[in-house]
Amino acid sequence: MMGAAGENSGLIVRGLTTTFDTPRGQAIAAADVDFDVAPGEVVGLVGESGSGKSVTLRSIMRLIREPGHVSGRVEWHGRDLVAMPAEELRKVRGGEIAMIFQEPMTALNPVLPVGVQIEENLVAHTTLNARDRKARALELMNIVGIPAAERRLQEYPHQFSGGMRQRAMIAIALACSPKLLLADEPTTALDVTIQDQILKLLLDLRDRLSMSVVLVTHDLGVVAATCDRMAVMYAGRIVETGTVTDVFNTPHHPYTRGLLGSVPRSGASRTVLQSIEGTPPSLTNLPEGCAFHPRCTFATDLCRKERPPLETVGALGRAVACFHHSQVAAAEAIL
Repeated sequence: MMGAAGENSGLIVRGLTTTFDTPRGQAIAAADVDFDVAPGEVVGLVGESGSGKSVTLRSIMRLIREPGHVSGRVEWHGRDLVAMPAEELRKVRGGEIAMIFQEPMTALNPVLPVGVQIEENLVAHTTLNARDRKARALELMNIVGIPAAERRLQEYPHQFSGGMRQRAMIAIALACSPKLLLADEPTTALDVTIQDQILKLLLDLRDRLSMSVVLVTHDLGVVAATCDRMAVMYAGRIVETGTVTDVFNTPHHPYTRGLLGSVPRSGASRTVLQSIEGTPPSLTNLPEGCAFHPRCTFATDLCRKERPPLETVGALGRAVACFHHSQVAAAEAIL
């Protein structure tokens, strides 16, 4: 379980499980995912590609279609989004909870001007008239820093650069001033200058709108710069959670330790970067016990037979799914 805010959180996710029926059997893309997001908080979801981060965000928004199946509870201000009728859910999506998708070139409609795509959200969730909607669209383009905004409203996605398309996606997501923003790798494939601008923009908007953010990324530098708390995912499960400071200083899970070891650290003497041997397991054929044990140097027979539960360790909001977390933390302290 994750979160210092407890049951007063704006978002409470409990036991969220997403599976897909495939010709090779059932693929478990996310399993028993638990975390909280407090109002105004930025929570990072971290892990390799295929670890379940994007599926978790889409499951929260109930954007998983057949052959996918979602179960568990996603509580938003006391309402369960998983059990919510479709008509009521449409009022929440885009209005109270918005999402920035991973690849703006495919998420944006190529045959509609960007201004029309921003206004679609306003039509669905506000009572603004046509003139006010256009004014709001122009305001949003200026907020996200798109130059010559009035002209750009008439242009199509292919006429925008990658950074500007990402900003347009943010403008669409923010059209109705949501209270929760789900950002799926919003800076992937952008150069570092644009990436920095996008992240600063998200943090500025978080402060201005009192908005919570769940940020999916594989970039630990982004997590360090933007997030309050983080959850590390592996093979569809959360394996470690805590404040960014706690997790970075003393990782308790071997996978977290491996991720942090693969990142250069400023000020450190020249050392060989660590790597995690092997590859993530197939979601249709997960190993017995702990899914990470084939790649883990701390693994024992217990790890190969039993799956470790996510249990609280130390400080409030700190949890880890590892039978040997004490040894992992001690090994990190020696380095």
